[in-house]
Amino acid sequence: MTDEGGRRKRGRSRKRPVLRIVLGTLLVLVLAAAGTGYWLYSRLDGNIESIDIDDAVNGERPEKLATGARDILVLGSDSRSGDNKDLAGGNVGGTARSDTAMVVHIPEGRQQAVAVSIPRDTLVSRPKCTKKDGSELPAAERVMFNSVYTSAGPACVISTVEKMSGVRIDHYMEIDFSGFKELVDAIGGVTVDVKEPIHDKESGLDLTAGSHKLDGTQSLAFVRTRHGIGDGSDLGRIGLQQQFMMALLSEVKSQDLLGSPAKSFKIADSLTQSLTTDSGLDSLTKLADFARSMDGVDPASMETIMLPVAYDKVDPNRVVAAEPQATELWKAIREDSAIPESAKKSPATGG
Repeated sequence: MTDEGGRRKRGRSRKRPVLRIVLGTLLVLVLAAAGTGYWLYSRLDGNIESIDIDDAVNGERPEKLATGARDILVLGSDSRSGDNKDLAGGNVGGTARSDTAMVVHIPEGRQQAVAVSIPRDTLVSRPKCTKKDGSELPAAERVMFNSVYTSAGPACVISTVEKMSGVRIDHYMEIDFSGFKELVDAIGGVTVDVKEPIHDKESGLDLTAGSHKLDGTQSLAFVRTRHGIGDGSDLGRIGLQQQFMMALLSEVKSQDLLGSPAKSFKIADSLTQSLTTDSGLDSLTKLADFARSMDGVDPASMETIMLPVAYDKVDPNRVVAAEPQATELWKAIREDSAIPESAKKSPATGG
């Protein structure tokens, strides 16, 4: 059974949108290795919600060129409804948007992954999609990327990413703000190195230069801040999001979760309650199998890239894909080949 947004209902019906692909699979693999009782396993399994990409995505989809590689669309939702309303400022309405978006490319050799961040202020061509109420949303040009989720949900975001990149998305993961906070608190915080002081009244973040161990609430502010860095645009924030992702993965990997089943369960419970995946990853068994296939990927070696963008000539507060860099980048991802250095350079840097 699916809801209006194309989600397949599993277990409790709360919305539990995901954030980080490697983190999720690492945690589930740890849990599986530690061993849990059937009741605990069933509870965690039932936490996960999912969508069937093939059923939910309308229209033709790109051909999968590098059949041994895997491409995962990872979203972070900025809904302020329910548990999220008081987090990271809480001054935004309850409508959900994709605050963070990454295409994570896992090469066939499963050695070095690459994460391509898509700025949420990017103007894109949105294909025809089915809205949450079942009606049709017509195709449109120059639509802000993070509005696509609001208009028609995750399936339309997948269609939009496939249209703009030509990359066939194999898997989907999403996490919401409240779940992200609980996850960070469950692992005891995450340490980040701040190069320059950050003072952002909007997100509530106030950090001096140096090393800081952030709790869940501070971590949310860190990945959301934009007014305290660079030119105040979304582009400066992407660097912080990528930095935090690496620190989070390293923290999880450094902890002896096998030696603490109770802590393992707490972390996994927080994660799965916040997870929405595609139907190919909607159980602990499927996640664990996928984690095993990624065992050779070291978070420290993951390359993070921002989609090359340029300031829009009509609206300087928006950006558009920079050419030919964006075309070269997506071509390399599709073909599972080395990404040219020229394809990593963005004319718009965010200061």
